[in-house]
Amino acid sequence: MGVRDFSIGDVIRRNARISSNRECLVCGELRWDFRRFAQEAEALASALSSLGLKKGDRIGIVAHNCHEFLLLYGAAALAGYVMVPVNWRLKMGEIRFILEDTTPTVVFLGPDFLQVKKDLASDLSFVKTWAALGEGGGEGLPALSDLLDRERKPPEEVEVTWDDPYLIIHTAAVEGRPRGAVLTHGNLLTANIQAMALMGLGNKPVYLNLLPLFHIAGLNFALHVLHAGGKNVLMSRFDPEEAVRWIEKEGVTVIGTFPPMLTMLLDKAEELGKDLSSLEMAGGLDHPETIQRFQRVTGGTFWVGFGQTETSGFCSLCPFDERPGSAGKVAPLARLRIVDDYDRELPAGEAGEIVVRGPLIFRGYWNLEEETRYTFREGWHHTGDIGRLDEEGYLWYVKRKAEKELIKPGGENVYPAEVEKVLLQHPEVEEACVFGVPDKEWGEAIKAVCVLKPGSRLQPQALIDFVADRIARYKKPKYITFVPSLPKTEDGSVDRDRVKGEHGGR
Repeated sequence: MGVRDFSIGDVIRRNARISSNRECLVCGELRWDFRRFAQEAEALASALSSLGLKKGDRIGIVAHNCHEFLLLYGAAALAGYVMVPVNWRLKMGEIRFILEDTTPTVVFLGPDFLQVKKDLASDLSFVKTWAALGEGGGEGLPALSDLLDRERKPPEEVEVTWDDPYLIIHTAAVEGRPRGAVLTHGNLLTANIQAMALMGLGNKPVYLNLLPLFHIAGLNFALHVLHAGGKNVLMSRFDPEEAVRWIEKEGVTVIGTFPPMLTMLLDKAEELGKDLSSLEMAGGLDHPETIQRFQRVTGGTFWVGFGQTETSGFCSLCPFDERPGSAGKVAPLARLRIVDDYDRELPAGEAGEIVVRGPLIFRGYWNLEEETRYTFREGWHHTGDIGRLDEEGYLWYVKRKAEKELIKPGGENVYPAEVEKVLLQHPEVEEACVFGVPDKEWGEAIKAVCVLKPGSRLQPQALIDFVADRIARYKKPKYITFVPSLPKTEDGSVDRDRVKGEHGGR
């Protein structure tokens, strides 16, 4: 290990020494201080080593939020393992793809996801151990708690560096194939340091994990607060009534949110007469009127920004009221430019592709060298998003590039091509064009405009159900319109802009 190296494992060890008795983690009745968290993480790292794991091996996990989820992140940080958190909302075929792509040595399953082992184990011979989260395991699987009880000894010292991979998160499927973004210890530590400095987290933040730990936003906030010496309060899944009770009980100061979570939280607090005044800040996406309501009710600050999994979180950030309508000010540890189609930098006020470089930028896409080279062309990460910078460095988001058009229902990422691919698998669908439309509840909703084959009597709901049976339900269209034909461009491809203009797209 180099004299200048530092890892997330070093954060865990540091906090165990200097904040040993301060509460680190609350989950149901469980309460751990930083010393206990470090001890359990070290024991788990040792137990995983006894199963044959070595530095660089992947750990898959399909589970709702729980203390063992965060504990696995801790063990991986100490021993140099690479976490592969899988979106539990995905269908079995989508889960299979992610596991086949990353070949984890061990896979942990939450109590609600034991079927994954039943359906996939025979085809995934590279998984040496399947294990269950929760007391007692299930379906004959060893429980994580059993592994801990069996191997109560410090792990062997492993050199884990700033540049070592720590996490693979699969982004939305471009051309039907999800891409695993590889994030390093240094990426996430940089994001932590920047957030602590900009947002003023101090050393006693209390974060309520409303967002799932498989998502970069949920993990980011959890690690920011862990690094700052604060407390993570874990909810298995978002429930507005449970959330407002935890906020009042634990004096929660920080939350992350995507539509419609904040609206539901504010409504439930008003209904139950619960006090949300401990909330000092929230970050994420939401409608301006909801943000203003949050700030009025709590007295807290809502932070807005621009970022991706590939940028380890936010590369622009500011309080909503600082420049309403913007996507934040370019962050201190990011270089951000606006360029044209030939990668020439554009002057302030002109719209072009947002490109970024700096220590926040991910290592690359797992097993996709060509795609990584293309994304990093000219020495910049090309986000695929269009924006403009003003004279003072505030970023104004415009839209997505056509090659990377993206829909974000409730904070999830959905590429139209993936949904179109499934629609065209239906024997009665001839053509399909998918795009996002404004949605008051979810921010954006998915709409499909389809041409049916002659003689078809297919109904919209039947086609929606067909999609929902094949990919994650959040990717199914909310609206479907059938038309006799779709407009074409000169090269014969579907004219997406005309379709969106005629059928309600942005």
